[in-house]
Amino acid sequence: MSDRSVRLSAPNGNLAALAAAVLQPGFVGTVPPAWIRRWFGDGLGSVVLFSRNVVDPEQVAALTAALRAERPDVIVAIDEEAGDVTRIESGRGSSRPGNLALGAVDDPALTEEVARDLGVELAAAGITLNYAPDADVNSNPDNPVIGVRSFGAEPSLVARHTTAWVRGLQSGGVAACAKHFPGHGDTRVDSHHDLPRISADRARLDAVELAPFRAAVAAGVQAVMTGHLLVPALDPQLPATLSGRILSGLLREEMGFNGVVVTDAVEMRAVTDRYGFAGAAVRALAAGADAICVGGEHADEETARYLRDAIVDAVVAGELPEERLAEAAKRVGQLAAWTVAARAARLEAATAPGTTAGGASTGGGAGSTVGLAAARRAIRVTTATGGAAALPLVGPAHVVEFEPPHNIAIGAETPWGVAAPLAALVPGTTSARYAETAVPTEPTAGAAGRPIVLVVRDLHRHGWMRAAVDLALAARPDAVVVELGVPALVTGPVHVATHGATRAAGLAAAELLSGAAVSPGW
Repeated sequence: MSDRSVRLSAPNGNLAALAAAVLQPGFVGTVPPAWIRRWFGDGLGSVVLFSRNVVDPEQVAALTAALRAERPDVIVAIDEEAGDVTRIESGRGSSRPGNLALGAVDDPALTEEVARDLGVELAAAGITLNYAPDADVNSNPDNPVIGVRSFGAEPSLVARHTTAWVRGLQSGGVAACAKHFPGHGDTRVDSHHDLPRISADRARLDAVELAPFRAAVAAGVQAVMTGHLLVPALDPQLPATLSGRILSGLLREEMGFNGVVVTDAVEMRAVTDRYGFAGAAVRALAAGADAICVGGEHADEETARYLRDAIVDAVVAGELPEERLAEAAKRVGQLAAWTVAARAARLEAATAPGTTAGGASTGGGAGSTVGLAAARRAIRVTTATGGAAALPLVGPAHVVEFEPPHNIAIGAETPWGVAAPLAALVPGTTSARYAETAVPTEPTAGAAGRPIVLVVRDLHRHGWMRAAVDLALAARPDAVVVELGVPALVTGPVHVATHGATRAAGLAAAELLSGAAVSPGW
């Protein structure tokens, strides 16, 4: 590895450096810990940031600058879908609408613009690899983990927006990573907890699940993330992350992908329950993965050392060919070189005469202008006879929000809803929020004389939520229902679908309900 520094002198030092090079660990804190700085000298070339590492854009820029001072070509990754799954804006919610909303608008030029806007922002913060877009076709509306993260249920729509998203993000200077290969859309199981099974035959996989990934490869996507999925039509025994048939055979040889294959978080139970933590990492590398994502739950030096040493031991034992490990590390180095070139090009363009700064600021600053515009375009209103007269609302409303179970992919810390933005636009608005275990028998009691807004997420997936909404509509048949998830079930005299629960989506819904507009600098 001519482009990777190796300063280890212990036995198997070169193997240890190669093993460190294929890890993408997370860490705790808003500054680089000492162990990450030390590991850069011993082969580590990548890190991944989570919401725990983010305060505001200025802090993230300082963090990445400190990382780059230790290793100029470090890959700094983040899982920023610019939708319900956000890390860079986890404290306030994303100022962009998310994939399902962009698919609802179905304007690829808008999707590309939103992704470029995000890319410029991430690049300015020093981030070089984004674990996005989600290229899954959400063909199963009961999917518990994808849902609004997908552009939709129609393969050609998902493919064209995946293409646009990849082009937009990478033109902003950040490497894209299409996920979750070969497709997590037709599942009823969350791979964080167990191993999903995709029962489709090969013809169906080619027509549906694989179509967006072929589009991503054709668009020049720099990375592809594996899904921890059992797909018997492709490999009846091993999940995709650990399958040579799927990673080396299908993705590399058949589809012609030459970039970096990144695993989904290797600590997820879909693989660790069956193969162990280190066993999953070694098997993934042997199958054709190039980078091991870890650190969502195990973000410490002991975990990184355990995985590195297990990889070295596997090579020594003959379980993992050294050439395969070297190939994986080389691909990571090639991605690092791409990010360095992209960063240099962005900085050169930013300092060119006559150039003005672009991109949106988040965290402590203003939201994305194009993001809010896109969220407005994504709203769909369905009305029963006479229902249209209910909008905009007259006077302060009472907002009842029904909170579904926590989705680990989204994160518990990200705020969502309509009550807060509506209260900002219409002073005097009141609200209540109920989870499954705390829904009263009369959710709208005490709101006589006020307009009622019932806010739901994936109403079709939660029986308790449907029952609560039915009770509320029986008491207040004039209530407006706002769906922030997949709008598979339309109910009520006025139904507002935002196609996502981002901050931008909540603001756009509040504008519609109030007839007012948010102030600049939202």
